[in-house]
Amino acid sequence: MLDASVVLKWFHDEGEKNLEPALELRRQFEDGELHVLAPPLLWLEILNVAARKWRWGEDKLAELAASMPDIGFEMVEPELETVARWSGGGLTAYDAAYVTVAEGAGVSLVTDDSQIIRDAPGVALALAN
Repeated sequence: MLDASVVLKWFHDEGEKNLEPALELRRQFEDGELHVLAPPLLWLEILNVAARKWRWGEDKLAELAASMPDIGFEMVEPELETVARWSGGGLTAYDAAYVTVAEGAGVSLVTDDSQIIRDAPGVALALAN
């Protein structure tokens, strides 16, 4: 499972740290070697960063939004009670959604977010060491 901190690097590489491991995961996904689960909020996070941080225009954002359903990720709604438990432990509800989906599926969450790695050590794995 991947979170936005990893998938964002698939769409924009300028100034991104740990780009090579993220692109290797993309290659594995595209080659059918990796199945990606994510909560639906992944798409909102990507659109938000593309609009606010990368300053993409409306046309490019619309193209990105239209392509998202075809990428092939399996979207899984997180259980709110579990999100609440992880949020109570220090994660944002957004980050807790990723951890919840990974935990529920019995898989690791690959992330480039140090807080998730610190607060969910049994579930989260660092993108790069």
